[in-house]
Amino acid sequence: MVDKWKKGEGRAGVLPQKKRKAHNIIRNKEKKCMKNVIELVEEANNTRKMYQTVNQFKKGYQHKFSVIRNKKGELAMNAKEKAEIWKEYFDKLLNTEEPREVIKKGNKRNLQSLS
Repeated sequence: MVDKWKKGEGRAGVLPQKKRKAHNIIRNKEKKCMKNVIELVEEANNTRKMYQTVNQFKKGYQHKFSVIRNKKGELAMNAKEKAEIWKEYFDKLLNTEEPREVIKKGNKRNLQSLS
């Protein structure tokens, strides 16, 4: 048993070897996938598609959250609820009364020199 650990055949020796082997397999598959995508883009001869593909690989996977909160603070995930929340928001934003008095920005010295 002791000889097994010294030779690296035990748990401490096998795990790093298997981990390294798995890492190499994944890296090789990623290279093959990237090579296939590059070949497809080259065959298409589309510059825009090429730049989109390069940016996609450069940025990597980015999960897009499509959840918004309603007035109560609850999360809305389905499309109808989200559409209703956006409708209410823009309705309030765009259909407000005009301000009754003009708001002037700046300090008093600048305002006096302008008038």
